[in-house]
Order: sequence, then C-alpha cells, then structure tokens
Amino acid sequence: MKKYSVIVPVFNRPNEVDELLESLARQTYTNFEIVLVEDGSTETSEHIVRRYADRLDIRYFFKKNTGPGDSRNFGMERAQGDYMVFFDSDCLIPDDYFAEVERFLSIHPLDTYGGPDNAHSSFTIVQKAINYAMTSFITTGGVRGKQNNLDTYQPRSFNMGFTRKVYETVGGFGDIHPGEDPDLSYRIMDAGFRVGLIPDAYVYHKRRIDFSKFLKQVYKFGVVRIILMKWHPERSKIVYTLPSLFLLGTIALLVLSIAWTPLFLLPLAFLVAMIFIEAMVKTRSLVISGWAIVATFFQLFGYGYGFLKSFVNVKLLGRDERKAFPGFFFRQKISDGRAA
Repeated sequence: MKKYSVIVPVFNRPNEVDELLESLARQTYTNFEIVLVEDGSTETSEHIVRRYADRLDIRYFFKKNTGPGDSRNFGMERAQGDYMVFFDSDCLIPDDYFAEVERFLSIHPLDTYGGPDNAHSSFTIVQKAINYAMTSFITTGGVRGKQNNLDTYQPRSFNMGFTRKVYETVGGFGDIHPGEDPDLSYRIMDAGFRVGLIPDAYVYHKRRIDFSKFLKQVYKFGVVRIILMKWHPERSKIVYTLPSLFLLGTIALLVLSIAWTPLFLLPLAFLVAMIFIEAMVKTRSLVISGWAIVATFFQLFGYGYGFLKSFVNVKLLGRDERKAFPGFFFRQKISDGRAA
C-alpha cells in the first residue's frame, strides 16, 4: 500500500486552507500525510492546521517567502511518502480522489500523473465562467487535463503527483513563477519517466475570484510561454501563438469594421456564438455562459499580449529573461523553516 505525501504551498490564504483540509479529512483512502508550507505569509494558517491535528496526519512549516515552486521543494525535502502529490491551496478535493488514484496506478503504473479540474457547485458565477475559459477546447485545445497525448498533456501543480525516484532523479521545481510546473513536467518527460493523465482524479480549482486578477494571471502565462519555449525548444507548438494571432486579428477586424463595413465583425460574432453554445452545454446556465464569453476574451487577450511582449523582449531583442522579467523569478532558494 502506497503512502502519499500531499504538499501544499500557502501564501495568505487561511480560509482556503480550512476548506482544503476539510475536503482532505473526508477522503475514503487515508494512507497519506500532509506537508503544508507557509511561504512567508502575514496571514498564517497555523491556527487552522491545529483544528485538524486529530483528523489528519499533518505537519506545518513556516519559511521565508521564496515562491510556490521553492516551497514545494522545501516540502518534498521533508516528505516521508513514496509519492509526492501537489495541490494548490485554493483547491477542494473530492472524497474519493486518493481511492481513484490508487485504483488507477494499480492498473496503469505511472511515475508522474496529473488530473483535471472542475467547477464546484459552491463556486461563484465568475469562478465558474473562468473555469470554463481555462478548460474549454476553444481556448486551450483541451490541453489542460483533457488529453492523454504526452506531447500535449502537461501535469500542472494544482493536481499533480510523482514518485520519490522522479524527485531524486530530476530535482524539484525551478525558480520561475508561473511556469514552474510545465518546466518540471518537460524535464520529467525528457528523463524518460512514464507520465499520464488520470481522468477521474479531478479537483475543484477555484481559480481567480475576479476578472482583473484573472487577466493578470493569464498575461503571466503568456510571458512565461516564450521563456519555456526558449528553455525547451523541442516543446514549441504553433498552437501557443494562436492567442496572440487572435489578439492582432481582433484589432484588425475592429479597425476594418469602423473604416469599411461592420461585416468584418461577423467572425467575432461567430466565435461568441460558439463560446456561448459550448458553455451552455457544459454549464447549463445562461448567466454563466454569458460571463464565459467575457472570461474567454480576457484569457485570449491577456495571454496573447503577454506572449507578444515576451516574444519581442526575449526572442527579437535577445534580452535575458531574468533581466527582462525579473518579477517572474524568485532569487532565494530553500531556507530554513520552523515546524509546528
């Protein structure tokens, strides 16, 4: 029987930690420990952790702020399980998650796995709309947890696990953020480990709570994609350029519709209709489907702009990514932390 080490980096999210731990306390498969790493928070979760001391095998550490990737590495150094499992602090875990992982791995042994994410019934309308945008085939091509193709599918750190051997061979997460999880996934694949998707091992991922935060998040995703393509050129895909082409195309269509004829808006109207129909099929809600259109355009525009900005700086101008985008890298490495 395996033992899993659940590693969760946390930064100023005690309420979300409470919800996450409550969901973990309801697991039907219980052979796991939790290593919760407080990444220099000013609003700590230590008092929340104490509430679950008699219900969960949990250890709490506080350390200086060095980013989520480094905090996961910190947790792995202290983990005692055979399998390292990673959740974000804003996730809720279905009761049978570990039972499903255990069942699947007993039939299909994997060195590294990832799982998809869904929208929980308790999520707000905006959270559900953003979840649609982040998982829709229209916006992502199904890359985020819907395909088994190893050239396309990359386990993400909100729902990801790998063996201790993977960690000892490949090492942990890098100092970039965001982008530390696809970077690690690529290194794991390049090392020849077996990587796959467990379709039914899903989590409920809250995403960002408003559109301004969501826009900032997807902008960062666009920036780091160019950096990842530089680091892993063999993983470059033409599909990564599509949001930028969409952004430029939309601007061109708007200009042409003003200067020539409104008929140039028809392609955008067709896309809006496709988004609305797909969202209706998935969510069965007119309101969520309407906001899904907004979320989709935010995602494509934000990612597209970040991708273009990074392309100009890193590819065309040849600037070092760490100097061009210093805020995307944590300079500190694993520091000592105190346990509680």
